[in-house]
Parts: sequence; C-alpha cells; structure tokens
Amino acid sequence: MADIRRISRRKSPFTYALRLLVIAYLFLLVAWPVSLVVTNTFENGFDALNAVFADADTVAALRLTATAAVIATAINTVFGITISLLLVRTTFPGQRLLGSLIDLPLAISPIVVGLSLVLVYGGRGGWFGPALESAGVQIIFATPGIVMATAFVALPLVVREVVPVLEEIGTEQEQAARSLGASGWQTLWRITLPGIKWAVVYGVVLTLARSLGEFGAVKVVSGNILGETRTATLAVEEKYLNWEQESAYAIAFLLASVSVLCIIVVSLLRTRTERH
Repeated sequence: MADIRRISRRKSPFTYALRLLVIAYLFLLVAWPVSLVVTNTFENGFDALNAVFADADTVAALRLTATAAVIATAINTVFGITISLLLVRTTFPGQRLLGSLIDLPLAISPIVVGLSLVLVYGGRGGWFGPALESAGVQIIFATPGIVMATAFVALPLVVREVVPVLEEIGTEQEQAARSLGASGWQTLWRITLPGIKWAVVYGVVLTLARSLGEFGAVKVVSGNILGETRTATLAVEEKYLNWEQESAYAIAFLLASVSVLCIIVVSLLRTRTERH
C-alpha cells in the first residue's frame, strides 16, 4: 500500500510539462494582456483615470453601461429563477427544446443577436418597431435596446447555476412543507429560494460581469450616439481608434476591475459554501 501511495505521489515529466503548458497558455492569453492594460493605464500615474472622469461623455457612457448591466442582471435573475424552476420542477412538451434555447446566446455571435433585435424592433422594417415608435416607444438606438441586447447575451448564466442545485436538493423538503399546509408562495420563499440562494448569487455576479463587458450586440442596437447611447465598451473602441489610447486603457481597466472583483466575490462565496 505504501508503494502504491509513493507511486501515485510521484509526478512524471509529462505532468510537469502539462502544467507548464497550461500556465504558459493562461499567461500569454489572459494574464499578460490584462497586465499590459493595467501598466498602460498607470504609465503616467492617475492622469488617464482623471481624464476619463473629467470627460462628461465618457462618464455618461460608464453610467449607461452600469445602468444597462444592473437592469439586465435584475431581469435575468427573475426570469432565470423562473425558467430554472420550470425546467426542473415541471414536465411539459418542448422542455428539452426550451433547455436548448437557453444556451443559444452562448452559441451564436452577439452581432447576430443585435441584428435579430433590429429586425424585430427596428423602426424601419422591424416587425414591431413602427407600431412601438408610433406609440412613442423607441427600442433600437435607445436604452431599452441596449438593455435587451445585454440581457440576451447573459441569459444562460443564472439558469446554468441554479438548475444543478435545484436537481441536487430534490423536492423532499418542498413536499414536506406542502403537506404541513404551506402554500406555493410560502414554499418558494421559505424552502426553495433559501436552498438555491448561493447559486443565485453566483449567477447574479457572473451575469453582472458579463453584462458590463458586452460589445457586439450593443454596438448594433445602440447607434453609438455620443452622450446618449454610447456605452463604455464602445467608448474603448472609439478612443483607441482615434489615438486616445490612454483613455481607452483607463476605461478598459475600470471595466476589467469590476469583472475581476466579481470573479473574486464568486471565488470567496464558493469557498465559504464548501466550508459549510
């Protein structure tokens, strides 16, 4: 038995080579590029960040991005929990199709998502666009379109966190609560939601991080109107192409910082859950 343990602990050269390959891959693809954004942002101290917050249009872009991300996250949280309960706790025709459709935003390009929204809600030739605009509601080239595009691309994240937890906890406690006279809402609030709260938190944090960085779909539906529908990610592209690299690096740093903070929060929450 001791020999077997000694052999299992002994690392082969292939294992070390594989580890080195993985580390090099992550360094070249993730760590090094992100670190360059940070170093370029603070190359002249805090001048780049000060310039970003001194520009009213850039501040408006950051505010719009935060607003759209928060609204999209709230929408996806409510519908994500609802869809998860529908997929796990009920049986109906087309259930597998619905589960596949949830993953659609992960499979198609965000540019296609934006174009699809334009075809449905656009003012020129869209299915519902002319009727909505005649009623005074504008979707495309306005904040609602940005929110819809952001919510679409981040849709699966809450669902894919909650569904496995719902399947794991089962229905025994919910059935016991109903047998004791609890209503459906009481069972939901006191039994189901507390059981999936950490999964919901993971999904919310990941959805927020994904929403803040959305570019492709938002670029199609926003119109990139300065001070109105230009988001932070669009501002990064515009400033970089216009040779305002310091501002582009600073905005990218702010977005990346929030995303990294979200990942740290998720890691800490996962560690806390595993301890309990």
